[in-house]
Amino acid sequence: MPVLTEALLSIVIPLYNEEGNVSLLTQRIHQSLAGYNYQIVYVDDFSTDRTRRVIKDLRDPKVHLIALKKNYGQSLALAAGFDYAQGDYVITMDGDLQNDPSDLPGMLPYVLSGEYDVVTGIRQDRKDSLVKKIPSRIANFMVRRVSKLDIRDNGCALKVFNRDIAKELNLYGEMHRFITLLAFLEGAQIKQVPVTHNPRNAGESKYGLGRVFKVVADMMLLLFIRKYFQRPIHLFGIIGVLMILLGVGINVYLLIVKFGFGQDIGNRPLLIFGLMFILGGIQLFTIGIVMELLIRTYYESQNKRPYRIKNVTIGGEVA
Repeated sequence: MPVLTEALLSIVIPLYNEEGNVSLLTQRIHQSLAGYNYQIVYVDDFSTDRTRRVIKDLRDPKVHLIALKKNYGQSLALAAGFDYAQGDYVITMDGDLQNDPSDLPGMLPYVLSGEYDVVTGIRQDRKDSLVKKIPSRIANFMVRRVSKLDIRDNGCALKVFNRDIAKELNLYGEMHRFITLLAFLEGAQIKQVPVTHNPRNAGESKYGLGRVFKVVADMMLLLFIRKYFQRPIHLFGIIGVLMILLGVGINVYLLIVKFGFGQDIGNRPLLIFGLMFILGGIQLFTIGIVMELLIRTYYESQNKRPYRIKNVTIGGEVA
C-alpha cells in the first residue's frame, strides 16, 4: 500500500486500567491508519491491573509505552505524551474504545493541508449515561458563554493537532477537558467534525459526579488565565483600589457626621465596614503585586515538568 503522507503521526493515548482494551485498540489503529507513518504512544497512568504487561507483550515496534511513577491524572498523562511525541502531528483519543480510530482518515486532511491547526470531534449519538451527559452539556454551555468560542463538544478526546500547538499546551488539573480552548488561546485555527461514539468495550468508567466540581474550578482558573494571566494586577489591583476608595468614602462621611454634626460614630456598623473595605482593598492590591512577581518568575524560571516517568518501552523493550 502506498504511503499516504511522509509526515509522522503520534497517537497519544492515556491509560488507566484498560487491560481489556489495549490489544483491540492497537489492532483498530493499525487497520484505520494503514498507509500512514505513525507511532502509538500509550501513557500508563500507574494502572493497577495488567495494562503495562499487555502492552509489552504486543511486541509491536510502533507501540511506545510511557510508564508513569504514580497516578497523576489524565491531564498530566497527556502532557507526558505530548512532550514525548516525535510526530509532525499529534492525535489524542481515549483508551476505552469509545473513540473510533476509523474516524481519523477523515480528520487528518484538514491539518495535513495546513488549513487548520486543530481538528476536534463532535460525538454523535453518545453512548454514555445521563450522569456523564448532563454535566458535559452544562460544561460545554458554560465554556461557550465564558470563552465566546463555539465548541460544541469539549469533552471529545478524539483530536488532531499540529506539532507546534500540541507542544505549547500546558496541561494540569482537569485542563484536558478544555484542551481545545487552550489551543484556541494559543492562536489555533479549529475545525469541528462529527465522529462516532461507541459504548465502552471493557473495564469501568473513571468518570464521577465529583469531577464536575473540579471542572468548574478549572474553568474559573482558565477564565482568569485568559483575561488576566499576564497582568493579574489589572484584576486584583482594580478591585483593591475600588474597595479602598469605597472604604475611604465611608470614613470621610463618618468624619463629617462626627465633627460636622457632633454625632457619635463609635457604635455604628458602618465604621467597621469602612475599615474592612480599606484593609481588604490593601490586601487585594498587595496580592496583585505578588502575583505580578510570580508571573515574572513563571516566565523566567526553568522548564520543569510536573510528572516523573519510570521508564519508556518501544516494542516491548526498554528504550
